[in-house]
Amino acid sequence: MQELTHWINGKHVKGTTGRFTDVFNPATGEVQAKVPLASVAELGAAVEDAAKAQIAWGATNPQRRARVMMKFAALINENMDKLAEAVSREHGKTLPDARGDVQRGLEVVEVCMGAPTLLKGEYMNDGGPGIDLFSMRQPLGVVAGITPFNFPAMIPLWKMAPALASGNAMILKPSERCPSTSLLLAELLQEAGLPDGVLQVVNGDKEVVDAILDHETIQAVGFVGSTPIAQYIYGRAASNGKRAQCFGGAKNHMIIMPDADLDKAADALVGAGFGAAGERCMAISVAVPVGDKTADALIERLVPRIEKLKVGPYTAGEDVDYGPLITRASQERVKGLIASGVEQGATLVTDGRDFSLQGYENGFFVGPTLFDNVTAEMDIYKEEIFGPVLSQVRAKTYEDALKLTMDNPYGNGTAIFTADGDTARDFASRVNVGMVGINFPIPVPLSYFSFGGWKKSAFGDLNQYGPDAFRFYTKTKTVTARWFSGIKEGGEFAFKAMD
Repeated sequence: MQELTHWINGKHVKGTTGRFTDVFNPATGEVQAKVPLASVAELGAAVEDAAKAQIAWGATNPQRRARVMMKFAALINENMDKLAEAVSREHGKTLPDARGDVQRGLEVVEVCMGAPTLLKGEYMNDGGPGIDLFSMRQPLGVVAGITPFNFPAMIPLWKMAPALASGNAMILKPSERCPSTSLLLAELLQEAGLPDGVLQVVNGDKEVVDAILDHETIQAVGFVGSTPIAQYIYGRAASNGKRAQCFGGAKNHMIIMPDADLDKAADALVGAGFGAAGERCMAISVAVPVGDKTADALIERLVPRIEKLKVGPYTAGEDVDYGPLITRASQERVKGLIASGVEQGATLVTDGRDFSLQGYENGFFVGPTLFDNVTAEMDIYKEEIFGPVLSQVRAKTYEDALKLTMDNPYGNGTAIFTADGDTARDFASRVNVGMVGINFPIPVPLSYFSFGGWKKSAFGDLNQYGPDAFRFYTKTKTVTARWFSGIKEGGEFAFKAMD
């Protein structure tokens, strides 16, 4: 049984509390490792050391910090397969999907190579008579990232890269379900030249999370997870005077207009609905075809595509479409929600509850599940299922479909498939959702923009990565300067004695 570690001051450090949690192999249901859970005292020591290390790191030229990001990106590329295998081993996602997980994090690291430009302040000469004004962006000090299980590489990279490039030290608390990838990334950062102590990886549970939120040295907290926890962390962090950006759950709708290419829409729905076993905050979980004719035609296209999906462990090859859920509890919850959909009157088109794979009967698998005739009152519509379940809600008109999307309490992502530019433009302008796709099912912005939802999907003023991240991880200082006239008459040709 492997015993994992924390990463403290550039070294793997065993836990001292005697408290551990199990890390499962989701494909077999077996415990493959144990990860230590830190105490409040262990966290406090890590924060103290990070604060000491941050002083020199924050004073380091931004271009030199950017060079660490350059080397880090090169090392991630060199170790792509190793990182992807770590993601798949603990999360269960397929290797191609795991490489995508790493790649989307790597792209944020690449943007952080431009930190010197993103950290520039402003300047105005003669803002007043003989007065110049300038601003500078300075690091906050010690910041923290609390990251989820569903993207073990991408989201830690979204947090650490801009925070470190801005001159901060970071306490990273990865998901205790998938901790190994963060430990590997910490090793690569050390090899890239990051000074010891600037990144501390501390594993833990709610005890450590609360200690992070209450620690007076930690100036900002970034979180990704469920909406109830996001709201809790945002509130507690804010009450302690910390900056917080907390991203929560989602219920992403995709509207399919009658003029859409239904084959492309069906392909998009299968990938966006069932990829990564539906464990994505940007998964499409609700298809909203406009008109019964569109809905019937869409179902006809979805069923054969769903029946062809290959579900299995990541070790079964590159052609596996998706793998198991993360835990037994997740599996049972998803099956329970499927049962509630049947009980509440939805039409179960394909049922994944009895899926079983020879040799992996104890794995946390759920087969692809499709519902039709779902309504907004049903639990399968109201709750974020976070599993391979796609619900079809039929809308009579475009306005009905738009209203359904806008009335939903979540506002992370949405999409529309249509051949009409006027409809697409109207949808993008009016919908109250943070990220919009037009004939694009998972509209995660590229790394030089920023990622963030609206409504109950996000708490805080600034988004993840892109320019917003550098605003979040720095504070602006503005200087007003006046120099009294000291212009000398004539030249001086001898050294003046010091006063």
